Amino acid sequence: MSLLPAEIHAALVQLLQALTASDNNIRSRAEEQLSTEWVQARPDVLLMALVEQIQCSEDPVTRSFAAVLFRRIATKTRKDPTTGETKELFVTLQQAQKVAIRQKLLECLTGEALPHVRNKIGDAVAEVARQYADYNESWPELLGVLFQTSQSTDSGQREGAFRIFATTPGIIEKQHGDTVLTAFTRGFKDEDVAVRLAAMEAFASFFRSITKKDQQKFYALIPDILSILPPIKEAQDSEQLTKALIALIDLAEVAPKMFRHLFHNLVTFSITVVQDKELSDHARQTALELMATFADYAPQMCRKDASYTTEMVTQCLSLMTDIGMDDDDAADWNDSDDNEVDESDQNHVAGEQCMDRLANKLGGQTILAPTFNWLPRMMTSSAWRDRHAALMAISAISEGCRDLMVGELDKVLDLVVPALRDPHPRVRWAGCNALGQMSTDFAGTMQEKYHQVVLSNIIPVLESVEPRVQSHAAAALVNFCEEAEKSILEPYLDELLNHLLVLLQSPKRFVQEQALSTIATIADSAEAAFGRYYDTLMPLLFSVLRQEQSKEFRLLRAKAMECATLIAVGKEKLGRDALELVQLLGSIQQNITDADDPQSQYLMHCWGRMARVMGSEFLPYLPAVMPPLLELASAKADIQLLEDEDQVAQVEQEEGWELVPLKGKMIGIKTTTLDDKNMAIELLVVYAQVLEAAFEPYVLEIMEKVALPGLAFFFHDPVRVASAKCVPQLLNSYRKAHGDRSQQLAGLWDKTVIKILEVLSAEPAVDTLAEMYQCFYESVEILGKGCLTGNHMAAFIQSAKSALEDYQNRVKDRLEDKTETEEGEEESEETLFAIEDDQTLLSDMNKAFHTIFKNQGPTFLPHWERLLSFYDAFITSSDPTQRQWALCIMDDVLEFCGEQSWNYNSHIIEPLVIGMGDDIPANRQAAAYGVGVAAHKGGPAWSEFVAAAIPALFRVTHHAQARQDDHVYATENACASIAKILHFNSSKVANVPEVVGHWFDTLPVVNDEEAAPYAYSFLVQLIDQQNPLVINQAPKMFTYVVQALEGETLQGQTLERVVASAKQLLTMARVDANQLLASMPPETQQTVRAYFWK
Repeated sequence: MSLLPAEIHAALVQLLQALTASDNNIRSRAEEQLSTEWVQARPDVLLMALVEQIQCSEDPVTRSFAAVLFRRIATKTRKDPTTGETKELFVTLQQAQKVAIRQKLLECLTGEALPHVRNKIGDAVAEVARQYADYNESWPELLGVLFQTSQSTDSGQREGAFRIFATTPGIIEKQHGDTVLTAFTRGFKDEDVAVRLAAMEAFASFFRSITKKDQQKFYALIPDILSILPPIKEAQDSEQLTKALIALIDLAEVAPKMFRHLFHNLVTFSITVVQDKELSDHARQTALELMATFADYAPQMCRKDASYTTEMVTQCLSLMTDIGMDDDDAADWNDSDDNEVDESDQNHVAGEQCMDRLANKLGGQTILAPTFNWLPRMMTSSAWRDRHAALMAISAISEGCRDLMVGELDKVLDLVVPALRDPHPRVRWAGCNALGQMSTDFAGTMQEKYHQVVLSNIIPVLESVEPRVQSHAAAALVNFCEEAEKSILEPYLDELLNHLLVLLQSPKRFVQEQALSTIATIADSAEAAFGRYYDTLMPLLFSVLRQEQSKEFRLLRAKAMECATLIAVGKEKLGRDALELVQLLGSIQQNITDADDPQSQYLMHCWGRMARVMGSEFLPYLPAVMPPLLELASAKADIQLLEDEDQVAQVEQEEGWELVPLKGKMIGIKTTTLDDKNMAIELLVVYAQVLEAAFEPYVLEIMEKVALPGLAFFFHDPVRVASAKCVPQLLNSYRKAHGDRSQQLAGLWDKTVIKILEVLSAEPAVDTLAEMYQCFYESVEILGKGCLTGNHMAAFIQSAKSALEDYQNRVKDRLEDKTETEEGEEESEETLFAIEDDQTLLSDMNKAFHTIFKNQGPTFLPHWERLLSFYDAFITSSDPTQRQWALCIMDDVLEFCGEQSWNYNSHIIEPLVIGMGDDIPANRQAAAYGVGVAAHKGGPAWSEFVAAAIPALFRVTHHAQARQDDHVYATENACASIAKILHFNSSKVANVPEVVGHWFDTLPVVNDEEAAPYAYSFLVQLIDQQNPLVINQAPKMFTYVVQALEGETLQGQTLERVVASAKQLLTMARVDANQLLASMPPETQQTVRAYFWK
């Protein structure tokens, strides 16, 4: 029975017909009418009318469309009439209206007979359920209906119930475990395969939403879940099997170890799926993906399985031979352009990508043996596909197996290099690919030890008759040359350039484009040595840039721009060409009209290079360069709300989109726009760095419209990072233009610091938060003394407190996860990256504290005190990173707060004492340094402590590894700190001459440029005092000075004073300098003479 008058329904039916009309004008007017007359004026009536259409319309198309529209309207936002808060529309209705609508919606769900319509109704039910869950409201009858429906005699009803559970798992999260367990158990054993699959998908969604502790209650369901798979495979139903495997992938990502007891069975089954060529490629690749997921999330479990590694390597290699089946002689392949064919869904690509993951996750110890069991045989096979697969396997595993393979490169190259002369072009292509990948993965070793092998064999491949092989050989040279030193490349430059210039004449444009990219890379690596080719190349590049700007030549011109600006190695060489080049670039820029023109991106980078080369002479071109750059940098995020599965599927087919789940829906974000925005901001950083004060006219606009909004651009992490790097550079440009204490700079800083402090509390990503702290301390450093108010410092401490609490929670979670790891299991790559991110964050936070103390001094202390509990906890932590963090902050208190630092002695003394005995050299260094600054800056109150610390400092210098690389900075800081005590604060030192005598043995200081001036200044003081201990050991002291000169740890006036005193010492001690020099190496003698006998 309808609750609304007939005329309402008549009007709505008419509107629904107009909304689906083929005429765009009719449809647009209907959308406007829907918005103004229904959604804004009477949303309650609209939602009720749509539900009644779903319930009563005889037309299934109308019922389906009404359900879709109901879901769309229910998710729109408006202000709640009672509270004024912005909420989603359904939850803003009056309680009676919500109850009536949801009751009818459930009636529609249980009464609909057509599966596709029922699914759309289920989506609407799930949306309303999600809103209730999100706003902590209840829909008490929903669960009862769904549990009842899940037991219906109608399989479609049962499937529909699980579909809703899958979409909105929150509605069953808090239910009694036994009830949920029973429902899923029944679903997994349902007689209908569609229901079983829907139950699997629902369980995977539900499982993700609950805590790890609660997840364990459901481990017992795994046998029932896995039993669903074999019958589907036996039925050869690839589509259903793929769905089941995808649900398992979801579970494997969350809790891989719950499969432990049945893992071998699952491996065996999955391998049979991968092997079964009667199944679809998608199903086979999904089974492979399931197995690779276990390598990602439970590598030790995979290593321990008796057959996992061998079977996976074998199947990957087998899939990699599934290539070019209808093109045995590669005729079609040769005729296609290099980037023309998308093979991302092909079996051979799936095999390659899986090999890469296996190598990276399981490591060379596990992967190399089974792989190289096959590769030699495959390389000598008469089938070109086998040889191709072997070479691509080497490309795939070299990164993950680097540590073991780097020592066996001779043998690997013996396999790869002959392939460059293979009769089949695709094998030669794969050989180039392997050498290129190895040049990157074994960067340094390949270039230094094997340059002759690589270059002498790959340069001839540039002469191949097949354009794609030519192009790929040139691409491999990019990988090799970008990691090579100029001294390595120089002997090969003539041969390289002669071949690449020939490729510029190729009839294939993609070959010309690649040749230009390779020349540009070589020019970038060879630097000045490339200068002799300038006169040959630049006219050719100018010729390309002057060509008519037809669409097919756009990428070629873009590459020519890149090459021209990379070989423009300096103003002197560029000379008068600079003006013509920038005019050509400007002309190309003015003629760009299409949004997808590749020249746009290349131009931005070219302008940046020209700015670096030309410096201030680039200024006249800024007015033309800046508008398109600012337009890109100011771009808003292109976001689409995807209403249904069809829209999601359509967007998934398009390149440059990222899909993000949000409140039961999918949001599409166009990442290509955001990549361009990021690139543009990075170029603004370059201009501000290069042009400094001259960039001032653009600073305010960029800061207001780009940089500060970019700090909170949460759609794209790289944009936030680029913005964080941009802010300090803009401040520096403004400071250089207006002066350190100008009102203009102060005004800009007032707005800027507030925004930076806001993002310190709002940034969700750990690695990006570290960038925000860097932005903060670099900005404070630029503004200088007293730039922070009390409110600023209080806000900083509040953000730091929140960041440290979050950090402690992450550490706690990692420790809990570690308790679940198996014996011998290494920490996952994800965990190692997370630890590294946290260490970077603590380091950048430390620098921020250091900068504030440096510029604010003791005024920061009242705010800093709020975090004392963290310092105390960190200083006693078993984690050396935490101890170092706290020690460094205590050092800052001592260094910048003078005598007021004594107020915190109870928090400082014990950590310094313990720190000097720390096993970690960086912590010994921090503690030793702290004792020195206490003596230097802390005043008389610290005199007793620093005197008592001298024995501990000597123990630091006597460490068994005191002079080794990792430990030497701790040693040299201890040496300098003893010198500081004796020089600045020796009132409580019992026997100064004895300490001085022992201190001599802690010299020299040849690494730490901060410690050396204090150590050698004290030595100068002893010489000036004509201390007999020094005079008696004059040759030894002279040698220590010489070692510091060789280490270049002394600079400026300190250096001059030390040299003068050393001369004086030799005179006083009547030591023959020439005799001392004679015992030193020739290089050392040359250094000494340069300083002592100018």
